[in-house]
Amino acid sequence: MSGATLSPALRDSRPRQGVNPWIVAAAVVVPTFMEVLDTTIAVVALRYIAGGLSATVDDGEWVITSYLAANAIILPITGWLIAHLGRRTYFLLSIAVFTLASGLCGMATGLGQLILFRVLQGLAGGGLQPSSQGVLLDAFPVERQGMAMTLFGLAALIAPVVGPTLGGWITDSYSWRWVFWINVPVGLLALGACAITLRDPDYLTAQRKELRKRPFSFDGIGLSLLVVVIVCWEVMLSKGQEWDWLGDPFWRVQTLAVLFAAGLAGLVVWELRHPSPVVNFRPLGERNFIACCIIIFCAYAVLYAASTSLPALLQSLFGYDALSAGLVMSPAGFFAVLAMPLVGRMLGRGTDARWVIAAGLLTMAAGNYWMSQMNLDISPGQAVWPRVVLILGLALCFAPANVAAYLYTPVALRGAAVGLLSLLRNEGGSVGTSLAQTMQERRDQFHSLRLGESLDPFNATAHSFLDQASGPFLQQTGDPVAAQQLALQALANLRQQQASALAYFDVFWVLAVVMVVLVFVVFLMKRSVAEKGARIGSE
Repeated sequence: MSGATLSPALRDSRPRQGVNPWIVAAAVVVPTFMEVLDTTIAVVALRYIAGGLSATVDDGEWVITSYLAANAIILPITGWLIAHLGRRTYFLLSIAVFTLASGLCGMATGLGQLILFRVLQGLAGGGLQPSSQGVLLDAFPVERQGMAMTLFGLAALIAPVVGPTLGGWITDSYSWRWVFWINVPVGLLALGACAITLRDPDYLTAQRKELRKRPFSFDGIGLSLLVVVIVCWEVMLSKGQEWDWLGDPFWRVQTLAVLFAAGLAGLVVWELRHPSPVVNFRPLGERNFIACCIIIFCAYAVLYAASTSLPALLQSLFGYDALSAGLVMSPAGFFAVLAMPLVGRMLGRGTDARWVIAAGLLTMAAGNYWMSQMNLDISPGQAVWPRVVLILGLALCFAPANVAAYLYTPVALRGAAVGLLSLLRNEGGSVGTSLAQTMQERRDQFHSLRLGESLDPFNATAHSFLDQASGPFLQQTGDPVAAQQLALQALANLRQQQASALAYFDVFWVLAVVMVVLVFVVFLMKRSVAEKGARIGSE
């Protein structure tokens, strides 16, 4: 097909002759996997980290919050950084600093030091996802971008799935410090491979030369507003339930909410008027891109909500340890690895991405609904398969959503678009985790009260349970009064266990409903077929 049939955006983005694109893809996916892995691998080690550094578990949560906040600050400005520094230079710098910060995290002697190094690690790691995604989009022709996004999806999807299992095994077998030190050899290997294989495409080189001719203008106000928005958002999500959200008597959450809303409004207005914005919101004006942003945000919110609720259910009500709970969740990653290449082939053969996305969302809904129908008598295998269905659904919609998001986005805005989508993907995980925790605790209270309403002196079932339970306790203690008290305590424990289980199942049911509703967003998208770019730009 001649270049005349291609849109200008697609002509400019075709790869240059040089290194095999699959070698480039293999090199850039490794640091992406490493960075995404760090968002979940440290979660299971929090108690060990807090104990090792003589801190409380609540204070230890800042190890996660600081990383996510720093990561979120850098994501939307990666387009600006790439335009001024060059993507190759910025990508290599991010890998080097991330690897150094990982080593420093493992050597931290106090919680303050660890939080500082995690901030540095998050600032460096934030540029890895959008940079690697941009490299893949430029390294492959349009008709093969489905396979490229499939490879990227393997890293972005499998890393949070295996993170808790790997973190639990490392912590139990060695030390929590190796959760961070494991990044050092991998980071050095990735740094060397990327230094050899990467180079900037022509349009980025021309863009950087054009920027050098202009007077340097740094959007300091935009960056300041961005920091306020992200920090308020992440702290509010992390500490909201602990501080009782809008019922906080010290007005911490209320203050954060007001600062977030005012800062976000100011950020959008300022950046849309600034000639060289540090955060470019203009890609959101394209219909496909904003629809895919909504889909990816909600899909990752559901993924992280389910990924935190299921192991919590297994550990609190089934008595699993962290490693056993992780082993229940891990098989899903294997099936995702099998599914994503098939998705890539479907996209490469001209399948409309919209229908694949819709099928993936409905499959995720089915997996969550299946988990909502579990009970306290299930075996480990009965918890594995609903999780497999959930991850298969995400595997189906991840690559098509990433392909459809950029099909109609001009190349000049691609860096900003990649950064915004990566930000929303990460923030979706933060929102899902926070909402799942809040919903579980509130529904736990609701079910506990409702179950307690029927436990009165006239309840025949309660009387029967107490009579049967007091017998063994009487044999153990020889004291009728003590036996009766122990039986009552057993009944209270059973009520609480049932209430907690129902709360978790409510979370899964709500997640299933969210996925079904999200299917309607797919119908807002334009036709999304990456078929040599022939039809793109002509609609």
